Amino acid sequence: MLWGLGCLVLGLTAAYGYGTGFEKLFSTMYIGYSSTFGGAVIGGIWGFVDAFIGGYIFVWLYNKFI
Repeated sequence: MLWGLGCLVLGLTAAYGYGTGFEKLFSTMYIGYSSTFGGAVIGGIWGFVDAFIGGYIFVWLYNKFI
């Protein structure tokens, strides 16, 4: 949830000129991510899904090795 929220906040702040370099980098990874409100929401959703899948794989591997 934290990564998705961070992507959302970055998209919203990029609309005001802060963090535009990171916003351009993230827009190459997350389809639809931009410095608009709608693009920030899309980026937040992509970030949440991305971190959820990564966290799930990490926990699954951790439990397999324990």
